[in-house]
Amino acid sequence: MRAMIVAAGLGTRLRPLSELRPKPALPVRGIPLVAYQLALLASHGVSEVVINAHHLPDRLIAAARRYRPPGVELRFSVEPELLGTGGGIRRVAPFLRESDPCLILGGDMLVDADLGALVERHRTRGDALTLLLRRDSRSAEFGTIGLDREGRLRRIGGRFDLGSETQAGLYTWVNVVAARAFDTLPDRECFGHFDHWIGPRLASGAADIRGEVWSREQCTWEPVGTLREYLAVNLSRCPLGYFDADALARRDGTRFEPDLVIGAGASLEPGARLRRAVVWDGETVPAGLHASDGVFAGGAFHPCSGKAR
Repeated sequence: MRAMIVAAGLGTRLRPLSELRPKPALPVRGIPLVAYQLALLASHGVSEVVINAHHLPDRLIAAARRYRPPGVELRFSVEPELLGTGGGIRRVAPFLRESDPCLILGGDMLVDADLGALVERHRTRGDALTLLLRRDSRSAEFGTIGLDREGRLRRIGGRFDLGSETQAGLYTWVNVVAARAFDTLPDRECFGHFDHWIGPRLASGAADIRGEVWSREQCTWEPVGTLREYLAVNLSRCPLGYFDADALARRDGTRFEPDLVIGAGASLEPGARLRRAVVWDGETVPAGLHASDGVFAGGAFHPCSGKAR
């Protein structure tokens, strides 16, 4: 099976950290975020993965290659100009459609779900697209996708609504896509996958685009899109059934202390005191720095909540 990790965004909500490294290459508990998606896909039998890139592409490519699971072949689609989520998918559609179905994942979250079961349900129904949704108390913050009684998409956030909704869930950015779905991609370079591909298909009467609403027990999902979210996933270990990231990070030299993650090769000079913080690999925290609730990266402390003092 083939898959795509959508990873070409600028990560504006993660600035200034994303100015140092692209968002999918930011270390989460000592391991680049993209390594988690690669491990998830590999654990479900995916053998070929394409990753699109735009901002600081060399750093993302290096991180993905370093943490490539055995038996997984990587390809990269470097976008000189951002193409949007839909345009990025369209650019690699010839590769993806050779796998029927394929998987398309977002590159800015931690997720653990039985992708094999999701694919099987998609195949059994013969759908064009299946989106994994989650029952989540944060739905008001992130928005939801609405389904009818048969699981067909009827609403996308607050911008598209066909009515007849009976259930809804938070979009996890996990998608199963049949080869024929790529036939309806719009003939344009830059576009969004919801507004210009899925939405118009629904408006034209498509009945083969569905969602699966899974419980918190069935689907672990933690976003890594803002500074606050980034700090949270680093300090609160997210248990994943397919990947012992902490063990791998420790072998690489990452240290875990109460409310503190210290990357490989990083050090704190005498008198430096950090609380609820992350220190990136190779950094040296200067003597006398007292700070909390943030990240030391690029030679400086960046508050994620609260203030340095």
